[in-house]
Amino acid sequence: MGQLDGKVAFITGGASGIGAACARTLAREGAGVVITDLDDARGQALAAEIGAAALYLHQDVTDEAAWPALVARAERHFGRLDVMVANAGIAVFGPALEMSLADWRRQMAVNVDAVFLSVKHAVPALRRAGGGSIVLMSSVAGLRGSANLAGYSATKGAVRLFAKSMALECAYAGDNIRVNSVHPGIIVTPIWEKAATAPGGGLNAPLDPQAIARATVPLGVPADPQEIANGVLFLASDASRHMTGAELVIDGGMTAGGPRRPA
Repeated sequence: MGQLDGKVAFITGGASGIGAACARTLAREGAGVVITDLDDARGQALAAEIGAAALYLHQDVTDEAAWPALVARAERHFGRLDVMVANAGIAVFGPALEMSLADWRRQMAVNVDAVFLSVKHAVPALRRAGGGSIVLMSSVAGLRGSANLAGYSATKGAVRLFAKSMALECAYAGDNIRVNSVHPGIIVTPIWEKAATAPGGGLNAPLDPQAIARATVPLGVPADPQEIANGVLFLASDASRHMTGAELVIDGGMTAGGPRRPA
């Protein structure tokens, strides 16, 4: 039997990268998966690949007005909601003093406001199902500072403490809902291609996660999205039923100490 047989998961930013790996993994383990994203072509293709266990819905995660209908659609389609994976996020690279307020606010809206909305609108549905698991995608940038990632670090640090606070609220309410955060390190995903530096956006050259990992990750290599999805599966499943308010760090040793040193 699959680890998530009979359960239903809602995954934001699910069309590519970590979100897509989560969708494939949770569906393979028996869950119905609701995939939401702005990238309709990729999202629809992924849902078609997964088959009847997947439903793709277009979503701007910062639009609160649309959230109730999307959660209701998930419940109508699959009959319940057991897992929320708040994965959607963006990264704006560059010195903080050169970042525009507009870019700061855009990153906060996607990485923090939308995580708040995902929890606010998922909890009632999870309560109707008798409980469940909420997994919030943070980052190693939410555990430590990083030059040229001040805004991103601020958002991911906020996600980390929001997860802990909501874990306590849900635990004290006795509603059988767990809330945990995941902290990936350097992962090979499209975020490196989509990242922009302020002002004006755009990078002088594409960022290479392989090169960054060689310089900063003790294990010397970046992770594959599947490795993060495996952690999300653990937190979504009953195998982690006594974990809430916890941080699952999957970073190749980045937070254990200093950067990798040449042999």
